[in-house]
Amino acid sequence: MEKCIFCEIVAENIPCTKIYESENILAFLDIAPVNPGHTLVIPKQHYPTLLDLPPALGQELLEALQKVAKAIKEGLQADGINLGMNNYRAAGQLVFHAHFHLIPRYEKDGLTLWPQQKYESETKMQEIAQQIINKL
Repeated sequence: MEKCIFCEIVAENIPCTKIYESENILAFLDIAPVNPGHTLVIPKQHYPTLLDLPPALGQELLEALQKVAKAIKEGLQADGINLGMNNYRAAGQLVFHAHFHLIPRYEKDGLTLWPQQKYESETKMQEIAQQIINKL
């Protein structure tokens, strides 16, 4: 495995601007923020993607995300918060250590997320749904 920058941050070999820390979770400011206050929330242990995270970490992770999101919203008087996670290169993941983005949002900040489209038909929508359901 290549050296992981987030593992190096957890090990305190690379500095960060720490926002929150618990036994298994670390949150710190993104060095290239979408908006000031953009925070990354990571498990301290290395897991490459969402699909690799152990379900047992879920409660602690959700509690950290909620606590930090609330602090960002209130502390920066943000109008909203985006929670995002990129998984795999095709989805824009650059650091292959699972991480969540908490981005403070403001009315008229100019950020747009992604274009939306419609299904070509109700039948096609049902086919897609069934392909996903078949793997559950």
